[in-house]
Amino acid sequence: MTAKVKDTSARREPAGGSPPAGMRRSVGVGGALVIAASSTAATSSIGIGLGLMAGVVGLHLPAIMLVAFLPVLAIAGAYGRLNRVEPDAGSSYRWVGRILNPWLGFLTGWVNVVGTVVFMAYTTAVTGSAVLQLLGEATVHRIGGLVLDPDSTLQSTLIGLVVLFAAALVAVRGLDLAARLQRHLLVFEYAVLLGFCGYGLFAGDQPLSPDWFDPFAIPSLQALAQGMVLAVFCYWGFESVFSVGEEVRTARDASRGGFLSLVLMLLLFVFAGTAFQRVLPLGELADNGAHGLTYFGTKLAHQPLAALPLIALTCSAAASLQAAVIPTARGMFAMGRDGTVGRVWTRLHPRHRTPAVGTLLITAIAAALALVSLVIPTVGALISAAVNAIGIVVALYYALTAIAAAVRFGPLLRTAPGEALRVVVAPLLGALVLLAVGGYLAWDFYRSTDHFALAADNGWFELAVVALMLVSGLPFAAWARWRRRAPYFLPRSSGDAAPPGG
Repeated sequence: MTAKVKDTSARREPAGGSPPAGMRRSVGVGGALVIAASSTAATSSIGIGLGLMAGVVGLHLPAIMLVAFLPVLAIAGAYGRLNRVEPDAGSSYRWVGRILNPWLGFLTGWVNVVGTVVFMAYTTAVTGSAVLQLLGEATVHRIGGLVLDPDSTLQSTLIGLVVLFAAALVAVRGLDLAARLQRHLLVFEYAVLLGFCGYGLFAGDQPLSPDWFDPFAIPSLQALAQGMVLAVFCYWGFESVFSVGEEVRTARDASRGGFLSLVLMLLLFVFAGTAFQRVLPLGELADNGAHGLTYFGTKLAHQPLAALPLIALTCSAAASLQAAVIPTARGMFAMGRDGTVGRVWTRLHPRHRTPAVGTLLITAIAAALALVSLVIPTVGALISAAVNAIGIVVALYYALTAIAAAVRFGPLLRTAPGEALRVVVAPLLGALVLLAVGGYLAWDFYRSTDHFALAADNGWFELAVVALMLVSGLPFAAWARWRRRAPYFLPRSSGDAAPPGG
């Protein structure tokens, strides 16, 4: 029997009106900034990502973060302008589908959800590993007959799952409560990060070099491409604030929160990257990968102060789990509202008016994937396998969103050339850069080996993860189009078309 779904695609409320599905506008610009900053999870990205990037680009961490910031900033302009015209819980899923093509829009939303679920799955292991490291610092090395091992994916995942479900329950309680909790965590994390990195800049004995900030000194094109993808992954998450656009008081607050979080991330990444390179030689920086921030702390202080970066990393990982489930549940809520997925995703909590069922479903799926991922034996290998794949996927859907903005606001090239530079030209250039970088890295993965192996460093395995994220959405899109007959896929009448220029 064909599912019948009421068409809500043309019934959109203005930015200042009531959300059409009944979610509460409970967050201002401060809360929007906190949500975006928690999603990017600077402390986790610095603690884990800088070591991984150092193994790729060498002592050029500040340079690669500066270069990657430019296309991401341009694409943030596209998100902000589209959100002003049509704030929607589906954000890029909705915009790409309406402006370019519903199939592309559905796949944009799909890979966003799948990428975030994968992120949540391996971040449970990161969180659990940090908790186990904290227990080790507290001289708790065994419980009963079990020896605690921070590099055990099984132990780390099981502990991380407890944190994941706790974070989900807070998210069900409400966006305002989640933002307040994350604000306290962010203040602590940033205080520790700034304190240790600031001290490291002066206490480090590695000579400061202008080459650290020179992208042309990066050793190869392959290193530049992979470093760019890893850096884009670090910035990934700023757009989560647009997924809660229907719960932010004004569209301008959401845009400000997204932009402020991006600038904050840039400053933190460049500052931390410089400090790390002042304290740690390249070999130590690259070899400590997933434990980079913890190792950095032990080089600068003795216990108990040396444990502070580890505590900050644990707080960041836990906050990022909560920050990940919030926009993902909203994305599925928007898809359910459009009839492309089941109506179960649109069920709101009767008191808190949050997509409670979707939040718990996403959490359960991420937990199941985390358990499946135990076939990869170490936490470090798990992180490495997922980050590159997600980085390519993120580059793809960022580019599609930017292209949608360029098409949507193209008429501004004639009527308002100044604004068109920001919302048409810059996003389009950013999209081309990310597509080129992602395409080059995919080609490099393909030619890096002649066989497939279930290993984090196997290029064909990396490509298979990317392909699976994309292709897995096609049958669901086909089901939504021909079985559900979702209005999202139906041609819009001329009355539904967006006016040119916005």
